[in-house]
Amino acid sequence: VRAARHAPQRAGGNPCQFRRMKLDFAVICDYALVDQYGKLSVMGMFQHIWVAQFPALHPRLHLVLRLRGKRTEVGEHRVEIKLHDAQGAEVLGGNGTVTLSEPPAGVTEVEAGAILVFDVPFPHEGRYAFDITVDGQMQASVPLTVARSPQPQSRQAPASETP
Repeated sequence: VRAARHAPQRAGGNPCQFRRMKLDFAVICDYALVDQYGKLSVMGMFQHIWVAQFPALHPRLHLVLRLRGKRTEVGEHRVEIKLHDAQGAEVLGGNGTVTLSEPPAGVTEVEAGAILVFDVPFPHEGRYAFDITVDGQMQASVPLTVARSPQPQSRQAPASETP
């Protein structure tokens, strides 16, 4: 994940308060969950997909994000996801919000996990990337390559093994 640095952004209408929301990490995986206490579990991370043919569909791809910020970041934050190919053509897109809850007294940093599940179409072989924007600021680009599976080679039996 290549996280882009960004300039502080004003939060709400208070000119003295700045947003410092940060995308801590973003990964592609087979499965993920957030338990009742907010613990994030990620299984089967990958950056490459093999398919039998094109166009292809990868069912239930999980894109996992963890956002971090200061206590002043409590509330909703807009997240936008765009998957594009190497030529820049958008393949998939969506947006929503992540809510950071009020932490216990004395805790100054907050975090929230987000799991986005997509059935992803891949029209052709090549490089793709999920671009992730938080509160209007580009935060990361998560690369992904998709290729045709190599055909298994048939094994010739040595002469001594032939009947």
